[in-house]
Amino acid sequence: MSALPEVGPLLQRMADELTDYLKQRQISEPAFVGIHTGGVWVAEQLRKLCLPDAPMGTLDIAFYRDDFAQNGLQPGVQPSELPFSVDDRHLILVDDVLMTGRTIRAALNELFDYGRPASVTLVTLLDIEARQLPIRADVLGSSLVLPAGQRVKLTGPDPLQLTLNPVAKH
Repeated sequence: MSALPEVGPLLQRMADELTDYLKQRQISEPAFVGIHTGGVWVAEQLRKLCLPDAPMGTLDIAFYRDDFAQNGLQPGVQPSELPFSVDDRHLILVDDVLMTGRTIRAALNELFDYGRPASVTLVTLLDIEARQLPIRADVLGSSLVLPAGQRVKLTGPDPLQLTLNPVAKH
């Protein structure tokens, strides 16, 4: 596997792609929604780069995970904060790593509990291409195929860096 990409250049390219994507779809005044924790960091950076006046919210999808019954509540759960109405608003949902699609499914379920958005644009820094659900990013930083037993993690918030870590054994 090649070296992990640098986050800064990925974010700049993603900001340019997101700006074009929104313009093509005539979406104005969207709100950013970052998924805790890495997605919030990525959303904050993209917001600074392309829409600094856009509202920003955060989701902690811990209670919406489909493995909640088996695994229970993870430590460090934070409340979701959406300081704007979701109804009829264009949302930019941001996560750091798209792998199985289950986190995004949980985030969509939570968003719809808040209301009915006009649209949801999915933006992810990395796609690990290990999909279990038919979910893909509209704007993507990079795709990676990881060696068996490895996971990629975004650390931050300052600086944002990608690290490769072994999968924790249960």
